[in-house]
Amino acid sequence: MFSVKKALKENPKLLVIFGLLVLLFTATSILQPSFRDPGTLTNTMRWIGLYGIISIGVAFVIITGGIDLSIGSLIALSGVMLPMLLKGDIFFSEPLPVPFAFGLVLLISLGIGFFHGVMVTKLGLQPFLVTLCGLFIYRGLARAAGNDQTQGFGGDFGELKDALVKDKLFDFVPMSFVVLVIIGVIAAVVLNKTVFGRYLLAVGHNEEAAKFSGIKTDRVKIAAYMICSLLGGFAGMLFVLDTNGATPSSFGNFYELYAIAGAVLGGCSLRGGEGAIFGVICGAALVQVAEKAVFFLGVEEKSKFTVIGIFILVGVIADELFRRLSDRRSGAGGGGAPPSEAPASPSS
Repeated sequence: MFSVKKALKENPKLLVIFGLLVLLFTATSILQPSFRDPGTLTNTMRWIGLYGIISIGVAFVIITGGIDLSIGSLIALSGVMLPMLLKGDIFFSEPLPVPFAFGLVLLISLGIGFFHGVMVTKLGLQPFLVTLCGLFIYRGLARAAGNDQTQGFGGDFGELKDALVKDKLFDFVPMSFVVLVIIGVIAAVVLNKTVFGRYLLAVGHNEEAAKFSGIKTDRVKIAAYMICSLLGGFAGMLFVLDTNGATPSSFGNFYELYAIAGAVLGGCSLRGGEGAIFGVICGAALVQVAEKAVFFLGVEEKSKFTVIGIFILVGVIADELFRRLSDRRSGAGGGGAPPSEAPASPSS
């Protein structure tokens, strides 16, 4: 079974990420003691849970050497569709049962991921361009489907909201965080303990070598985009259940950047072939703790994103410097393989 302790031992970069998270939390708690109040911690975990899910999805694509810029718009589309399906305002004249509504949104999300994967693999288009187009397309579809009006649940579906987002385990841990942990464990097992996970890392490490070793690289990359969109669509439904409504023009704006930042801070290399789910969760937590810390330390709203951006940049620089130092040490010890001799299927 996947072990956090083993992951930290095998990938020292995760220690840097985890250390930064602990350092930021400790420093903010000292400067502003209310930051560690139970209510604040619960609220922070709630957002870590929601953003962590999309960070895990994007991580699968980044590990293959790709990118997905459409996550925020997909969240808007799924967030607008769910309340409309449950109320019978779209596709059907009658309200759909909850399982069918969830299933339809997830099916559409899978279809979007499949479309991205086919465009990238079969037509050879750049992932940046394909998903950038998706960013505009899905936002437009969300606005058209919702008639550019806020779509919400009102006072209905309270039990659904509580079960997936608002209830607290042990009166402290929000359900969104519990859902993140469940998804994180499944994703870690897939990445570290399955053939697909090894193929995923191999494709990102060296796609040509992976092809020559018999791996069907196109299928692996398509599957990665489908996983990303599936988690994006699922997270969109959780976000709208949390907020009780979605405005098509703004819901999910910039969420793709939060997701990418969490994945990259968590150790996923934009060059592909590298990533760990525990690191991605820590990266997503780091982004959210940084955002909350900025608020609690009294930074003006207009300067918030500047400070968060600088902090993320410092974290990425620290991670890159640590990687270079680690590469030099392994090279000096004779353990580093030249790029041309890199294994096609790195062990997990």
